[in-house]
Amino acid sequence: MKLKYILLFSLALGLVMTIGFWHRAESVRIFKGVSPGEVVLPSPSVVVDITSDIPPSEGEQLVDIQDINPDITLDIRYATANNFLKVKLYSVPRCLLRTSIAQKLSRVQEQLESRGLGLKVFDCYRPLSVTRKMWEVLPDPRYVANPARGSRHNRGAAVDLTLIDARGNELEMPTDFDDFSDRAARDYEGTDVSPQARQNSQLLESVMTEEGFIPLITEWWHFDAENWQDYPLLDISLEQINPR
Repeated sequence: MKLKYILLFSLALGLVMTIGFWHRAESVRIFKGVSPGEVVLPSPSVVVDITSDIPPSEGEQLVDIQDINPDITLDIRYATANNFLKVKLYSVPRCLLRTSIAQKLSRVQEQLESRGLGLKVFDCYRPLSVTRKMWEVLPDPRYVANPARGSRHNRGAAVDLTLIDARGNELEMPTDFDDFSDRAARDYEGTDVSPQARQNSQLLESVMTEEGFIPLITEWWHFDAENWQDYPLLDISLEQINPR
């Protein structure tokens, strides 16, 4: 009888230890917003360096948007101190995007010009090292991508932008760029956003989605390319890519 109880106790103890080990393993995997099943970068060494000897295909290249359409206005905030970190993060004010994505953005600009409007771009390709700095300040996956898995910006497959009139003046929007408040969300229904701002935001979303861009729900200014996952993460400074 005593032997029977000893065996039952041993089996129960083993089961508890197994569950505890599994739970601990899962806890290690779930950190800073990374859920089980998501890709976690073990080190910066897995990031692709497009300056290597292996030439990328035409569709994978990063191009300067002003080489595609010089009529698109730039206000690259991270090349200045006018951003939420209040420090300059880029050495040059450039908008780099994958070739096909840049061409789609050019078509959006052309469509807007027929209405007397245009695009002003705040950010395009962003080195992964910059995303790491942002995460240190604002570790909130609603607004900054967790560098453990990288962002669409790190792939050259996302763009932050707004609308301007023929004189270059920004149209009224729900908030300024990088305003991390509820008002920046596309589904915000508060009365502190004017009807004109909502209309302008909806117009921007409409012209961008017509070219296949995917709007981010928490930021009216952010749009992803529909095939963003086809491109690798990069951590190359802007001035090193196709120097002008």
